[in-house]
Amino acid sequence: MTDKIEVMWEGRFITAKREGKWEYVSRSRGIRAAVILAIDDDHVLLVEQFRVPLGKNCIELPAGLVGDHDDVAGEDASIAAIRELEEETGYHAEVMEDCGEFYSSPGMVSESFSLFKAGKLAKVSEGGGVEGENITVHRVALNRLDEFIAEKRREGAGIDVKLLLLLGPYNI
Repeated sequence: MTDKIEVMWEGRFITAKREGKWEYVSRSRGIRAAVILAIDDDHVLLVEQFRVPLGKNCIELPAGLVGDHDDVAGEDASIAAIRELEEETGYHAEVMEDCGEFYSSPGMVSESFSLFKAGKLAKVSEGGGVEGENITVHRVALNRLDEFIAEKRREGAGIDVKLLLLLGPYNI
């Protein structure tokens, strides 16, 4: 597109923009996201937390923002992924493999995230997030994941699209 980008509104974490007829949202201040696929002994680590935009709990892969605070500006995404996994789930990863950059909803959000595969996991705490977060950690057997997701749907939880990585083609 060749239209000028108009900033309609800017907050600390997100910016609403317009370019021609398109309206979309981006992260502010160059903030990025890291999403972690952590599989330990045929179990996947998932988190559940209340998401204001949905108005309900959501089941997700562990994730967090990269460089969202001044003390971590310019932070390497793999370091942020290690930190976020430990804060949210209580598991420390000795290895973080970068699987590439992905876009979650490119029709309305310019945000991308780096997907990391965690390796050599060790439980070091209970997790649950930092102050202000109320994260429930789920360690789910991969062969029960479709049942777990169906159960959480029945309870009214939202299911993050990234969980499609782990579901068979007909288990949705």
